[in-house]
Amino acid sequence: MTHPRRAWLAAASAALLAACGFELRRPPELQLKRVMLKGFEKRSPLADELRRTLQSGGTQVVETTPQAEAVLESLGDKREQVIAAQTAAGQVRELTLRLRFRFQLTAPSGRELIGPTELLLSRDMSYSETSALAKEQESEMLYRSMQSDVVAQVMRRLAAVRL
Repeated sequence: MTHPRRAWLAAASAALLAACGFELRRPPELQLKRVMLKGFEKRSPLADELRRTLQSGGTQVVETTPQAEAVLESLGDKREQVIAAQTAAGQVRELTLRLRFRFQLTAPSGRELIGPTELLLSRDMSYSETSALAKEQESEMLYRSMQSDVVAQVMRRLAAVRL
């Protein structure tokens, strides 16, 4: 008699999970079908992640302006480390990591679709000279996380563009 009850509970649980609306996050759907990336450094990790995210959402990344519906131009991509706290002896105890990305979106004709925009993210990180290598790896992980956040913000702004 316990087996039918377990089967009923399993079926009810599955129905509740299906009804909750849970869905994996996807990139926003863009009206733009062909975008050109311009002004990025050759080996820019931010450009690579933007390219992958655009392509995974069905947008083609093209190499020339005449092929593009829009041109996403990088006006600056900068990583910064600022000392946030020191000991009385002058040793660094806390760092602030910043990722600053400036961009604009234009039509191939030069018409501005998104004016110059700056995204600035920052993360605080404790620091110890005795574990400098581990802290360097931690800072790289934080920068990658901030980069993913920047890409998500750019994608949301691109999704709002109407041609």
